[in-house]
Amino acid sequence: MEMDIKTVGTAPDIVGDVHGCIDELIELLTALGYRVEPGAVTPPEGRTLAFVGDLVNRGPNSAEVLRLTMSMMQAGQAVCVAGNHEMRLLRALRGESAVPREDVARTVMQLDAEGIKFRGDVVDFLQKLPSLLLMDAGALVLTHAGLKTPSVDGEALAPRDVDVLSESNGKRDKSGQSPRVNWAAAYRGQALVAYGHTPVAEPTWLNRTVNIDTGCVYGGHLTALRYPELETVRIAARQIYYPSRRRFLLNPKLLSNRSLNT
Repeated sequence: MEMDIKTVGTAPDIVGDVHGCIDELIELLTALGYRVEPGAVTPPEGRTLAFVGDLVNRGPNSAEVLRLTMSMMQAGQAVCVAGNHEMRLLRALRGESAVPREDVARTVMQLDAEGIKFRGDVVDFLQKLPSLLLMDAGALVLTHAGLKTPSVDGEALAPRDVDVLSESNGKRDKSGQSPRVNWAAAYRGQALVAYGHTPVAEPTWLNRTVNIDTGCVYGGHLTALRYPELETVRIAARQIYYPSRRRFLLNPKLLSNRSLNT
């Protein structure tokens, strides 16, 4: 998975971690003005989709999320960077994981049910995903988890600067988890970096970075950042599809449902 540089003539709508949440993705696209029909998605004039990775695993329908994304990319309507879950799925599909994690195994089963050709197309798609995208002549950077060398900027960035996994700081919080390094606090570049990976309750801005993984699969929201407007559009998760190992604030609708049921 290598760096890719893209200069696009259309403005991107950047989507956070989807994790197989196909219903919320379709609802988000509709809210953004995309026309979603069986087998086809038509973007609004002058717009394109950009995904920050983790399309798959944990949620209900990774196969359909892949089908939609792959078809849009083939039509030149979308771009995507690799997340750690794409890498995890690729290893399982190649037979490099002796015992895949339960959520990965469920995705593999979904792909197998779609037939050998679709599974092969997915492998080809995953193998070609870049770890970094530069858009708008380097003014916008898309990556999954962040940058290892936050002082490097724009077109000077290289694959070695990309952090797909977001390393921990070696300490443990009250829940027993190891918090991830806050690379954005040290970022001093002029390019805007849009990323995901670490779920947050609200889109989080720090320096010239924005985390748009708002934890849809954990009962949060699926968020899109419109560029260059820098406006966010978000859709509430319909349910908790996968329990978060870290403390995570549910969206108000699910919180309300929980309080009614207690």
